[in-house]
Order: sequence, then C-alpha cells, then structure tokens
Amino acid sequence: MAPAKKSKSKTKQLVSTTSTSTTTTANFPSSIRFISPSSVAITVHAKPGSKMATITDFDDEALGVQIDAPAKDGEANVALLDYLSSLFHDHSGLPR
Repeated sequence: MAPAKKSKSKTKQLVSTTSTSTTTTANFPSSIRFISPSSVAITVHAKPGSKMATITDFDDEALGVQIDAPAKDGEANVALLDYLSSLFHDHSGLPR
C-alpha cells in the first residue's frame, strides 16, 4: 500500500482570541472558548483544496475543516466562513 499523501498547504489558525471566560457550565475542549457575554471563539485548522467541505476532526487543539476551495486570493477563507455559517445556521434554530 502506498504511503499517505502529504498536503502542500500549511495549516493555519484562522480564528483565535486571548479573552476567555472564567465560568463554564460544561466541560468543553480548549479549542472552544466563551467570550462574555454571549459569544464563543473556536480555533479552526483549515485544510484547503479538498474535494468537499467537511469537518475532519475536533479535539482540544482545534476544529479541523477540509475546504473545497484553493488557498489563493482568499478563496479558502470565504469558503470556510460560508461552510461554518451554513452549519451553525442549520442547527441554531435561527432563520436563514
């Protein structure tokens, strides 16, 4: 069996913050941080250039997301925001 193909793109942290809330009600991975009063920050490792947009992993380090757009001229960033937005809108109960 051939070895796994390595990606040429570098993994980047797209969303981060230094502010964290001191009160939590549940045990969440450290890649999710509450920001007062009603916001959250999620560390994302985006992997552009895949065949489809999907979540690949989720742990204390980050949310891994494959993006179906190339890493040039901001296309992957736009596709990442569109994909994550569609996920959150579908499950938040908010109208689209």
